[in-house]
Amino acid sequence: MSFKCLKCGECCRNLNLSKIYADLDSGDGTCKYLTGNLCGIYDTRPLKCRIEESYYTFFSNEMTKDEYYKKNYKMCEHFINNKKGGI
Repeated sequence: MSFKCLKCGECCRNLNLSKIYADLDSGDGTCKYLTGNLCGIYDTRPLKCRIEESYYTFFSNEMTKDEYYKKNYKMCEHFINNKKGGI
């Protein structure tokens, strides 16, 4: 199973919530590479922006993949319900 992204762009509009993404923040919390709702550098995006690879690199020793997905989906739901951009 792989992560099912809604391609709403809300995670990329809330980078200011984590210091990990400070280098991608355009200054208002939005990723400087966000184009509409999609990533303008998708094929070359950083590891930290890749759900699958991030799990295996950073989180596989801390939680199951199912738990990791649930946490990511929970944040997706939070961002969509409190969106500052638009879908």
